Amino acid sequence: MITTPVMPKASKRRRKTRTSNVNHRPPVIASKLKVNEIDLTPGKEHLVCPDCSTWVPITGMLGTPKLVPHHTGRAKTAEPHRCAAGSNRQVTIDVEADALRTQLIEGAPTAASRRATKVLPKPKVKTAPAATQIKPAPICAEQVSRAFRQHQQQCLACKGEAKNRDGQTLPCPDGERLAVTVLRLLRQEPKRQALRDFFARERRRFDRQYAAAAPAKRASEWAAVLPKVKDADTRRSQLPVGDRPTDARNVPLAPGDEKAFDQRQAELGRQYAARKDLAPTAA
Repeated sequence: MITTPVMPKASKRRRKTRTSNVNHRPPVIASKLKVNEIDLTPGKEHLVCPDCSTWVPITGMLGTPKLVPHHTGRAKTAEPHRCAAGSNRQVTIDVEADALRTQLIEGAPTAASRRATKVLPKPKVKTAPAATQIKPAPICAEQVSRAFRQHQQQCLACKGEAKNRDGQTLPCPDGERLAVTVLRLLRQEPKRQALRDFFARERRRFDRQYAAAAPAKRASEWAAVLPKVKDADTRRSQLPVGDRPTDARNVPLAPGDEKAFDQRQAELGRQYAARKDLAPTAA
C-alpha cells in the first residue's frame, strides 16, 4: 500500500507564549509604528511584525514586552514558515494606550474624507449646432417695441439724464438701433401680413382640394384591388375535390364523387399514420 506524507500545517499559536528566549535584534519602538499597526488594549496587546507584516500578540507586558514566536502565515495553513527575525523580539512601549486610541479615533474621519466618492456619470450634453444650421427666430414689431420701451425705462441716456463733462446730453446707440428697427418693422408689417395671408389662403385651398380628391382616390384604389379580391372570394368559395359539402344546417351531404371522396379519405389516413409514427415518444 502506497502512503503519501502528510503536509505539515502551522499549529494554532497560543495567545501568550511563555519563553525565556530573547531575540538579539534591536527592540521594536511602539512610537515609530503607525497608529493602525499597533493595539494596546489591555489584555489584547498586538502589533504588526515589521519583518513579516503579521499581527502578533505581545507578551510580558508587566516585565519585558516582546513578540511571541509566530509564523509568517495564518494559523492552520500548509507549509508553515517560522518568522525567525521577528519571533521573541523585544518591544519598547513608549506610548500610552489612551493616547494611541485617541489618535486612532481622530484619524478615522481624516481617512474617511480621503476615500473616493461615488463616480457620477457626466450628463450627455447635446452638441451645439453650427452657425450655418442655426435658424434665426422671426421678430415682429410688437416684440421690438416692447424691448424698446423697457430699454427707455432703464437707460439714463434715453431719459436725458446722462451728460458728459461739458454738460451735454449723451446719445444712446442702443436706443437708436432699437428705434430704427421698430420703424423698419412697422414699414414692413403690411408686406409681412400680406405674405402670411397668402400662405394661409394657399393652405386652405390645398386642404379643400385634398378633401375633394380623397373619395375619388379611394374609389380608384378599391377598383385597382377589386379583381384580386374577387379572385380570392371565388377560390375560397370553391371546395376541393372529395370534400363533403354541407347544407344550411351545417349537416354533411353525400359527396358528389364517391370514388374521389374515398381516395381523399384514404390519403388523409396515411398522412396521419405517418405523422404519428414519426412523432417522438414521451420519456
